[in-house]
Amino acid sequence: MKGARAQTSPEAVFHVHEVTKVYRMGDVEVHALRGVTLDLLPGEFVVLLGPSGSGKSTLLNILGGLDVPTSGEVYYRDHNLTAAAAEELTRYRREHVGFVFQFYNLIPSLTALENTQLVTDISENPLDAEECLRLVGLAERLHHFPAQLSGGEQQRVAIARAVVKRPEVLLCDEPTGALDYMTGKLVLEILERVNRELRTITVVITHNAAIAAMADRVIHISSGTIASITRNEKKVSPDQISW
Repeated sequence: MKGARAQTSPEAVFHVHEVTKVYRMGDVEVHALRGVTLDLLPGEFVVLLGPSGSGKSTLLNILGGLDVPTSGEVYYRDHNLTAAAAEELTRYRREHVGFVFQFYNLIPSLTALENTQLVTDISENPLDAEECLRLVGLAERLHHFPAQLSGGEQQRVAIARAVVKRPEVLLCDEPTGALDYMTGKLVLEILERVNRELRTITVVITHNAAIAAMADRVIHISSGTIASITRNEKKVSPDQISW
């Protein structure tokens, strides 16, 4: 998966260059992304902000190797993801990327610990599953099944499962979307802690503008393009955010 690196910031972990994505449904073309160029830097916390249908999830899926662009290039370090074969993208997702979605996708017949340990079986250098569950505040829930956990606790298991493989990037698509206000803030605190303690690049999709205050950078997406990128000179802790 080696390839000539597109010219970019020397410290960038990700470089997205002039990426477009067009979905075809019969004779109709839907332009989800239109010429997006973006760098992601080591250890930063990034919020993708924009309305539904603006292209946020498409960009996240391309960064995570779940989808490929129609045109343009995506580099992860010296790996050209747009030139990668399917098995190479699978290895990239397994070794380098953690995903957290709005819905938790836990296996009902496995405990919190077992759901988290599943990932360690396919990881080269995983963290300890119990330690990851303690990191997200579930030390007392290790042996509970998903049906015995609240929605917020299930989302925290999903975060533990995502970070246990020690990913360099954590991609979160509306991680608080299905949660109430207080539980959503707790999940944000955990994502901030993971970013701070593990130095994992964390990218969070949201339509909630208040969450943007906790980010290093806020990328505003509109109609498939980057409308603006702003940097927070002073980040706000999740417990200070309200909406």
